[in-house]
Amino acid sequence: MTEKEQQPVAPEIPTEAADKPESDNPPKNERRRGENQAERERTIAQNRQRLREIVDVVRKHDILHGITPEKLCAIIEELGPTFIKLGQILSMRSDILPRDYCEALKKLRSNVSPMPFEQVQRVVETSYGCPMEEVFASFDEKALGRACIAQAHAAVLKSGESVVVKVQREGIHEVMSRDIILLKQACKVLKYTPAGSLVDFNQVLDEMWVVAQEEMNFQTEAANLERFHALNQDVAFVTSPILYRAYTTTNVLVMERIDGMGIDEHDKLVEAGYDLAEIGAKLADNYVRQIMEDGFFHADPHPGNLRVQDGKIVWLDMGMMGSLTERERRLIAKALTGAARGDVGACRDAALGIGEFRGQVDKHKLYRDIEALLDRYADADLGSMDLTEVLDGATALMRENNIAMPAGMTMLARGLATLEGVVAALSPELNVMRILTARLGKKALKDVDWQALLKRDAGALYESAHKSLKIPSLLADILHGAVRGQITIGVEQQPSVEMTSLLRDSVFLVCLSLLCAALLLCGALTLNAALALGRFPWCGLLCFVLAAVMLVYILRQRVRKKRP
Repeated sequence: MTEKEQQPVAPEIPTEAADKPESDNPPKNERRRGENQAERERTIAQNRQRLREIVDVVRKHDILHGITPEKLCAIIEELGPTFIKLGQILSMRSDILPRDYCEALKKLRSNVSPMPFEQVQRVVETSYGCPMEEVFASFDEKALGRACIAQAHAAVLKSGESVVVKVQREGIHEVMSRDIILLKQACKVLKYTPAGSLVDFNQVLDEMWVVAQEEMNFQTEAANLERFHALNQDVAFVTSPILYRAYTTTNVLVMERIDGMGIDEHDKLVEAGYDLAEIGAKLADNYVRQIMEDGFFHADPHPGNLRVQDGKIVWLDMGMMGSLTERERRLIAKALTGAARGDVGACRDAALGIGEFRGQVDKHKLYRDIEALLDRYADADLGSMDLTEVLDGATALMRENNIAMPAGMTMLARGLATLEGVVAALSPELNVMRILTARLGKKALKDVDWQALLKRDAGALYESAHKSLKIPSLLADILHGAVRGQITIGVEQQPSVEMTSLLRDSVFLVCLSLLCAALLLCGALTLNAALALGRFPWCGLLCFVLAAVMLVYILRQRVRKKRP
């Protein structure tokens, strides 16, 4: 043991201020309590004011008499940036909302006022802990673009690189968390409105808050950007902006500035010598690769997030990315293969494997619904199907059967539908479904371990041959048992949802009838006893009243069940 290790550690001597109990300093404690109380009162006042604003807007649009997609968008736009962001996230949940609502929410625009440059400067300097001039040689005061959570500015680093600086809005996290808390309270009332039968608001708010928190942490977007760049670095025709990690914080993101042309600027692309059909084919092929091979894909591939520069497709804005596990990718492949073969059982197993059950699932109904969906495309080649129509049918089928898709799958459905529109605008003859099936076939062949497959099949063949030798003796045993009357056949009957509901209601009515009879008997006994003692029979009359109410309820239920 060294001399340094042998030296005892000197005990920490508390200072007089630290040693002094808080109760010995009443003015300081009283001031602190006063400040905390004032802060609580200020927060309560802000929440009440915001709640009044929300209630006024909702009352103005009269949602108690129904809510149309247009009315929902009008309410969200009027409530401001936080609700616009929540609406944009909700537009991806086609398994929760009908398609017309999702389409309407996709059109929401972030018509938010620009953040004053003083606030931008304050956020940047607070994040870096130094004046802006020490980091940037120039910084444009006018924003390149603005959204609910952040806005982007062009700048030049001290080292000379042209960059885009994404700056988070000041206090956006507190504003959104306050609105989420208020919406959670409002959900208790909304469940009694027509909108309450449309969607589980608590579930939606929980999912949206998780996504919004990820978007408000620019370190998450930075990690997404690095991962996407690494996964696509071997693709010659795809790239993404370079991240300047040293200048990126939770509230500030710095990345390479991409000029180029928007992927929807078709005339400019043609003038520059690009082939629109080639761009569309490469874009679709790369997106299918992101899904089926990488399991990490862009969740919002609209034209604003895609540019073309130096012969490459540039993917922008990695704030919202989708992830698929290896298991989910296998189940997607199984569903597509089953659809191609008309195998209802394979599609049903894939749906049950992918989905999350909200309640009891009637597998027989699910089988029939999948069979009806496949029959609709029985004469069509899988590669010629309308992808958006197929996805709409699949999500509606799962919603009707109480199966919710995980977040990654809903992002996938929305992303594929959005990308199909972009590809169709570039080259109408291109079909994303055909590219998806072609890529799926290549991956299936590449992943096959032929040696292991041959060994397995050879083993199965040997086992089958060995067992087939026992078939004659087994048949003889079965016939022998049948002659003696020793054969029994077991049939497992799984009750349907309707039968289960009927049995439950019947048992409830029987129990209610027994309770009604017991109340009548109790009422009669207490009535006789009270009259014999010369008292007013309050207890007996109460029993008769309760029995009468139950009897009326039972009769109403029987009449209702007899109606067609």
